[in-house]
Amino acid sequence: MENINLADKIEERLPPRALIAISRAQGLLEKRGGKLFLAGGAVRDLLLDKPVWDVDLVLEGDAMSLATDLADGEDVKITLHKPFLTANLRWHDLNLDLTTARREKYARPGALPTVAPGSLEDDLSRRDFSINAMAVSLNGEDNGRLIDHYGGIDDLHSKIVRILHEKSFKDDATRMWRAVRYEQRLDFKLEARTETSLKRDLGMLGTITGERIWYELERVFGEELPEKVLMRAGQLGLLEYLAPGLRADARMEGWFEAARRMSQPGNPGAQLYTALLTFNLDNRAMDNIVQRLKLNRATTQTLHGTQELKSRREALSVEPLKPSSIYRVLDGFSEVAVRANLIAGDSEKTCRNLRLYLDKLRYVKTSLNGDELIAFGVKQGPSIKTVLGLLLDARLDSEVSSREDEIRLLRQISLSS
Repeated sequence: MENINLADKIEERLPPRALIAISRAQGLLEKRGGKLFLAGGAVRDLLLDKPVWDVDLVLEGDAMSLATDLADGEDVKITLHKPFLTANLRWHDLNLDLTTARREKYARPGALPTVAPGSLEDDLSRRDFSINAMAVSLNGEDNGRLIDHYGGIDDLHSKIVRILHEKSFKDDATRMWRAVRYEQRLDFKLEARTETSLKRDLGMLGTITGERIWYELERVFGEELPEKVLMRAGQLGLLEYLAPGLRADARMEGWFEAARRMSQPGNPGAQLYTALLTFNLDNRAMDNIVQRLKLNRATTQTLHGTQELKSRREALSVEPLKPSSIYRVLDGFSEVAVRANLIAGDSEKTCRNLRLYLDKLRYVKTSLNGDELIAFGVKQGPSIKTVLGLLLDARLDSEVSSREDEIRLLRQISLSS
């Protein structure tokens, strides 16, 4: 391996907060001993001249103790994962993982590993891909030296994603999703034997809990162009293991692009992307994917709401349709469900009404409230809800435009009842 020193790149490219944390860690280790290394994705991105956001430090020593000392006196949230010998420190402008160098064993395919302290070489050998299995020394005269036992830099030059050993996907099938995500993010290719192993071991996805797969999907949805990852995942067969019939195609690609335009300057988020990915599934397939991924209540309600609203879209294609009628069809559905149906809609009339609801109607409120209705003589009970509904309909249909108009309408309602 060529002799590469990244000390200058680290000074230039790591976030200032990370440089401060590293300097403090080096000072603490001078007294207590131990060797510190930058590892994983940060090294990969330094070599690719890409932005470095998350910093992964590996310590040949006690990471729990060092993390606690680094957090002392700092405005930082610290989380210790003692069974896995890892700590996370989160400042407002930096996410830093500090890990005891470790070796690991898998009791069975798909199980979380059992870990024990080890050497840096042990730690790098347990990584997912060669391009993520490099480290940089942060120690004394050795500072900045690249450590690459598995040909990661050659694979960066060749633009390939390669697993470290034949059992990699059997040990942890979530690596399949990460392989595709890195391939598409970096514009690389899966190394030939890696792709062969992935296709051979697709069945191992059944050994992974739904929560872990959902975590990987959320990471996919955080990519700049998640549709690229999903379309490649479909080619490789990964989507079929989420739900039979699940497809990522050119139409979904267009939906995702529309979702980003609609969500600017923010990100569409995992719920909207998932609603669009699963939009064409039937109810049975939707139930299966919800159960498979162990989705939380909010996401489950959004996905089912998207499907229910899809079945009601015909009611929104009638012309002319009063604003109050549009509101009654859509009231109670989440914003994400409405947005998904707008993006995936194929009727101009329906889409116009969905957009009117999102842009205007959902914000319309009455000036009078329930207590005021009682003060005006409306009986407590169901009558309150009925009258408020009548006032809201009048507001939506521009039949009233002020508090005074609502009072006049209320008097008319009282006289006629």
